[in-house]
Parts: sequence; C-alpha cells; structure tokens
Amino acid sequence: MINHLLVLPRLRIQNANAISSPMTWGFPAMSAFMGTMQALERRLPDDIKLVFNEIGVVCHHIEPQVTQSGLTRAFHLTRNPVDKSGNTAAIVEEGRAHLEITLLIGVESEGDDLSSADRREAIAQQLYEQVLGMRIAGGSVMPPRPGERRPQPVLITFDDKEDKSTRQWQRLKRRLLPGFALVLRDDHLTEHTAHLKAADDSVTALDAWLDLCRLNHECRITTAETGKEQVHWEVRRPYPGWLVPIPVGYGSISALYEPGMVANARNPESPFQFVESLYSIGEWVSPHRIQDPEALMWFVENDLDRGVYRLNNNFASMHRDDR
Repeated sequence: MINHLLVLPRLRIQNANAISSPMTWGFPAMSAFMGTMQALERRLPDDIKLVFNEIGVVCHHIEPQVTQSGLTRAFHLTRNPVDKSGNTAAIVEEGRAHLEITLLIGVESEGDDLSSADRREAIAQQLYEQVLGMRIAGGSVMPPRPGERRPQPVLITFDDKEDKSTRQWQRLKRRLLPGFALVLRDDHLTEHTAHLKAADDSVTALDAWLDLCRLNHECRITTAETGKEQVHWEVRRPYPGWLVPIPVGYGSISALYEPGMVANARNPESPFQFVESLYSIGEWVSPHRIQDPEALMWFVENDLDRGVYRLNNNFASMHRDDR
C-alpha cells in the first residue's frame, strides 16, 4: 500500500533513448526510469529523509525521431566527428525520441515529518528542481519556457480512511489525462504460451511472445447460399487492450565474478556478471481505468540465486479484464 506519492508532472524529455533492448524500440525501458528514481534518491539533501520504493510512468506524448518511407522507418542519426587518425568515425545507430511524461514515485518517510502540507510542498518543489538538472532515459529534461505555466509537483499523503484515499486518487487521475501508463502483463504471456502449447508441444515462450507482438491476419473461408466460397481476412487478437513487447530486466549468462576479475569492466570495484535482456508483455492503460495507484507502480524483484535482475508490477493481480 502506498502511503506517500511524489508526482513530478509533465516532464519534457528531449532525445531519450528509443532503443529499449536488442529486440524492441519505441518507449524507453522501465529500467531507465527505475535508474532515474535511484539516482534521485542518492542525490537527496541531508535534510530530506525519504526512501524511494517504486515508480510509475504515464506517457502523455512521444515523438520518435525517425524518417518513414512506406512501411520502413529509419532513425535520425548524427554525423560524428572524425577519429584521432582523421578517418570517418563509424556510425553507431542511436534511436531517440522526445517524450512528455509524468513520474509517480512511491516514498516512505525515514524521519521526515510529512504530516505538514507546507513541508510536503517544499520537498516536492525541491525534488522537481533536482530532476530538471538530471538525465532521464538518456535524454535531457527541458525546463519550462519563459512565462509558461506548468503543472506543479506534489507530494501526496494518502488518508488512512479508504473512502478519502480513493477520492484523493480520483482527483489525481484527472491530472494524468490524457495519457497512458505502462503496466506488466506476464499473465497474458503465460496463458498464451499454454494455449499455443496445447496445439503444438514444440511451442516455446518466445513463440508466444512473438505471436502477441504482431498483428496476425487470418483467412476465413465461408460458403454463401449460392454455394460460392467467400474469403474474409480477420485480425486475430487473443486479448483486448494495447499490448506491446517490453524488456523487464536482465538474466545472467555467466558466473558472478569478483571485482577486478574481468578486464575493462566499467566499475572494477563491483562484482561483474554477463547478462542478457529478459522480455515480457506490457500494456498501455489509461489512468482512469486504474483503481489503485499501486497497480501502475514498478518495483525491483531480483532473484540473486538464479541470477535474475528484473522489475515487476502488480497490475494483473489487482485488475480484471472487464473492458
């Protein structure tokens, strides 16, 4: 249950990383926003005593920096300076996108008095100004334009009484519109894998993931009263909603090495492990459909014994598909 929620509204991010994994592109990976939350927590001033637990993201606008020719899209790439030998440097593909998002961070007090509205307002404003100087998903946070009126950050303390906290969330949801929140649908992937495996025992979770990632057109042949066959093409969608493939973390593909054992590691003072991306299915959901703020929050759920470093979200267990 979330007791305190920090809302950083309508952040405009320029040139965020649009390549979220080796197999997906578009909206940045949720791990990028989790990194933002952790970086912000490390930069907390000494007089702000908070612990950050989880983060949610609502996207209001996304503008991928691509050129489209027919069905083919290509990223806008930069021309890098020549290398030290004077030769043309190789072009490394970098996908970028401009975003407008709202960040929601679940926090706990670690000695700070959050019962005062003035104190909560001061903390929210101070952290908002801190975020304006940070990078989010590799992109730059753009400050408000001169004279522009922007929504103000807030730190909400939810009431202990359920009816009052529900009204607080209802008011906040209106501030998040129009927009869509990204949530996790592991349940769809598990169920679809079992469904396909029932028809073909050789099907794997990767087959089910690819099947959910695309639009499947199926041919239906019917016979009219005249006896003539008619062909109909239908789009097969196993589940309702706006489903997308997403990376959710990393899985180890090697042993965990002691600090300094692997040459050229970024940080020789930390243990090192080779990993690859983990994938699942996400869904974009309008905030007005979310009945509890906990349902859109992402949190770290690592399994160190198995070498799994991933994020999780409880939307599927808290909501029914009654749309």
